[in-house]
Amino acid sequence: MSQPAQHQDVPGVESELTPAADHGEQSYRGSGRLAGKKAVITGGDSGIGKAVAIAFAREGADVLVSYLNEHDDAKDTASWVEQAGQKAVLVAGDLADPAHCREIIDTAVENFGRVDILLNNAAFQMSHDTLEEISDDEWDRTIAINLSAFFHLTKAALPHMAAGSSIIGSSSVNSDTPSPNLIPYAATKAGIANMSASLAQLLAERGIRANSVAPGPVWTPLIPSTMPEEKVESFGEQVPLGRPGQPAELAPVYVLLASDEASYVSGARIAVTGGKPIL
Repeated sequence: MSQPAQHQDVPGVESELTPAADHGEQSYRGSGRLAGKKAVITGGDSGIGKAVAIAFAREGADVLVSYLNEHDDAKDTASWVEQAGQKAVLVAGDLADPAHCREIIDTAVENFGRVDILLNNAAFQMSHDTLEEISDDEWDRTIAINLSAFFHLTKAALPHMAAGSSIIGSSSVNSDTPSPNLIPYAATKAGIANMSASLAQLLAERGIRANSVAPGPVWTPLIPSTMPEEKVESFGEQVPLGRPGQPAELAPVYVLLASDEASYVSGARIAVTGGKPIL
């Protein structure tokens, strides 16, 4: 796959992405692996979150999709969830606000009665050539959205999670091979991997599992909205497979971690990187 140089305003939308990303709309086939489960996905309007929402629904889960303000993208995700015969709940708002994180979980409990799967997936990043370009506000906002929200969501969800539940954090290859141009983002992704590993140990006695997924370059609206156009054009060429991944190629890993098939998988960080090893 190659993609032309392009730019979007933050946070980016699927309709302006060229070429369009594959979220498994026409390819993912479910087999009841999440039947009856209730899932919360942040950043489920586009990219990896959208692909996972579609996969979760086709595996039998009801899905709450949290997103910022990309209403058309979120409605499209909801339509795919509903076409799979599952309930879709949309919640718009800013994850940088701890109260909104709690509102997401409250809404899930009101609609579903419980939370079986919590996927902290939403993220913000910006590319900078110097440290001085990173404003204090950008640093604080990146930490708040990517990492602190994971804490607030998990804390709010735990009273509504029973044994067998699954917490999943979207980390990154940047968690151990950080890009010098993505310092705030890379720091949060290392934090997500670390926090997931800590939660696995802390929550084991409750029968709740926690893991993280470390994607490599994946073709989503985040890329043209946060990177220079020339880097977008060559995005993904640096990995051994020579291309960015499609969101649909990530979804099966999240399904596994959410399912009862992974009953002995906790504290793991699974690389989906196009061949680039993680430590």
